[in-house]
Amino acid sequence: MTCPPHHPPLVFSPEVARAQDEGRAIVALESTIITHGMPWPQNLETARSVEDAVRAAGAVPATIAVMAGAIHIGLDTGQLEALARTPDAMKLSRADLAVCLAQGRTGATTVAATMICAHLAGIAVFATGGIGGVHRGASDSFDISADLQELAQTPVTVVAAGAKAILDLPKTLEVLETLGVPVIAYGQTALPAFWSRDSGLTAPLRMDSAAEIAAAHRMRAVLGLKGGQLVTNPIPEADEIPLREVLPVIEQALGDAREQGIRAKTVTPFLLDRLFVLTEGRSLSANVALVHNNARLAAAIARALITV
Repeated sequence: MTCPPHHPPLVFSPEVARAQDEGRAIVALESTIITHGMPWPQNLETARSVEDAVRAAGAVPATIAVMAGAIHIGLDTGQLEALARTPDAMKLSRADLAVCLAQGRTGATTVAATMICAHLAGIAVFATGGIGGVHRGASDSFDISADLQELAQTPVTVVAAGAKAILDLPKTLEVLETLGVPVIAYGQTALPAFWSRDSGLTAPLRMDSAAEIAAAHRMRAVLGLKGGQLVTNPIPEADEIPLREVLPVIEQALGDAREQGIRAKTVTPFLLDRLFVLTEGRSLSANVALVHNNARLAAAIARALITV
């Protein structure tokens, strides 16, 4: 299903279109985890298994990507594999989404771009791995992810395992608080840190059920508040890499990035790849587990939102 002229160029997969017609719960999924977050073939395997996790939890997955001048809300099997095999896909955020569309290129959506596209498509809940944030050394580089500003202006509830632990987590939390973004820890008071359940920071808010989170989402709309919610869902205990173990590895990877002059959008993919090597694949296994965990919680929130 496509949109008429002079409307956002949205193309809905048959599965997502049916779900919208039937008023079913839908969960948006990003696509940079496929093109920039994992190697082939784990990227395709993970994308498929995360979609299956959403379905098993009672919702419909809508993986979002830009292809041939259109925003695809949901990808079929062939499109998903084609994206997973596209090494030069653009990494899209708010700044370059329109350019990618206008040029008819292929692009994978970051947290910020996925939020924009999900909102255009009428999808209120989005599951990802971890959000971007304030990079270490940002006082000199000014490297701060557009994800934070997007959370402050686009009304989508984002379920993540916290900000990626390669970032400056205290500064990321401070910026989110300054921007007025609700940061909710699910089922615990500690703010999780992606691969680790406890970052050493306390989350500003805590909620223990999907129904509570859905109620807060609705109330923000009633109050006319801009922006979304960040739900930080800790990685399952059996899959985590405790912070004391992962921090030295992160420091080594950051040092490698500095030595090689890695900057801007290439930093995060480089660091994730180095961590995969340095942890002998453990970081990737944890990443897959936390994305599945987030998909299940997002599905529960999406179901709660359509419950009258």
